[in-house]
Parts: sequence; structure tokens; C-alpha cells
Amino acid sequence: MKKIFLTLITFLLVVTGCTTTMNTPTKRVEEFMSKYQGLDSEVINQLDHVVSNDSTMNDDQKKEYTSLMKKQYQNLSYKIKDEKIEDDLATVTVEVEVYDYRSALNNAETYYASNKDKFKDKEGHIDNSKYMDYKITEMKKIADRKKYELVFTLSYEDDEWTMDDISDNDRKKLHGIYQD
Repeated sequence: MKKIFLTLITFLLVVTGCTTTMNTPTKRVEEFMSKYQGLDSEVINQLDHVVSNDSTMNDDQKKEYTSLMKKQYQNLSYKIKDEKIEDDLATVTVEVEVYDYRSALNNAETYYASNKDKFKDKEGHIDNSKYMDYKITEMKKIADRKKYELVFTLSYEDDEWTMDDISDNDRKKLHGIYQD
């Protein structure tokens, strides 16, 4: 009986200890980043929802763009730089490194501005589909990476650290499309 009691107490201490060490602002941010790297179904569903509602791309372009974003997620790296806790609020500063898709988009915009004739249809009108194909082709060529700093905010409620929604700018940084 004494052995069972000690085993139960040990088990509870281990579970409680693990739960406490997993319930930190840094751990919550690490879980968030791991969902991206692991192509978690929640992340992919969100990506699919955003891409499917985009009216600037055709179905093939949507597939290629989704593929580029998945590559981005799987290859993003991050480093926790700082954690600050004040009462029930916390911030976690993270440095992320992602493919620099923004440079490809900037180059495509510059090329487009100087070569609009190459993006016209038979009637002489700008064909946005040709331009989107060009942007995606340029993004596929990118091997250069860029570092960004993100500051995640978290709140402590009901004995749990919960991450606040990230800003659009931070999401763009994760996607490598943020314009400095």
C-alpha cells in the first residue's frame, strides 16, 4: 500500500512539474512556431482559407503559392531572444529567419513597371494572370533568407499562458513578404 501511495505521489509530482514547465510564455511561442514548421492542420487550414479567398490568383497559381508558403513554414528557423513577464502579461521576443520572398516581389514590381508590354494580352490590355505567374516564378527562385524580429504578447488567464493574435505585419514577416 505504501508503495502504491509513493508511486501515485511521484506520478502526480512529475505530471504537475511537466505541466508547469510547459506552461510558460516561451513554451507557448515555441508551440506556435512548431505548428508552422510541422505544417500543423490548423496552420494549413488557415493558409488554405486565405488563399482560396484570394481573387487575384487562378487555381494553378493558388496551388503554387500554397506550395511556396509550405516550403517557407517548413524551413523557417527561430531563436528566442527574450521573455519578459509582468503580472499577467508577457512578451516573448523572437528572431525568425525566412526565405526573402519580399525581394522577389520587389524585383517583379520593378520589372513589371519597366516591361508592361510583356504582360499584355492580345487586345493590348494588362493580363494580371501573366504578372502573377511572373511573381510566383520569381519567388520560386529565392534562396536568400532574411531575419526579422517578432514580439509575441501573451496573457495569463485561468492558470494558462495564452498567445494573443499576431499582427498582420508579424504574419507577413513569417511569410517572408514583409515590406520594411
